[in-house]
Amino acid sequence: MERFKAGTVHILVATSVVEVGVDVANATCMVIEHAERFGLSALHQLRGRVGRSDLQSYCFLVYARNLTEEGKARLRIMHETTDGFIIAEEDLKLRGPGDITGLQQSGYTAFTLADPVRDQKILEEARRAAFSLLLE
Repeated sequence: MERFKAGTVHILVATSVVEVGVDVANATCMVIEHAERFGLSALHQLRGRVGRSDLQSYCFLVYARNLTEEGKARLRIMHETTDGFIIAEEDLKLRGPGDITGLQQSGYTAFTLADPVRDQKILEEARRAAFSLLLE
């Protein structure tokens, strides 16, 4: 890794451990094999390891032939945006919020009153109204 960062080694083959904490400004190309197996957050973090300077950079997402519809949707989102907030929102829509008080990291919970994905707009309106009341 030190030689890659110093520029004496020009190719680094790694696991997804490079997702966070690797800052090599001259890294300009990344190939992610089996991209369909990664979640949106991981793909976004991995892609963020290149393009950390003013040099033109590329990130290639290599995927299997038989993609699920969800896999296609994830790769489409990665193609369409680099905005982490949009990626997080789309991930929430695709995977669901999980069990907020438990261990499940994805899936849909049985909200009694509101669903944070389905009811996002009305929840935002309610939040604005609540803050407005507090300011009075």
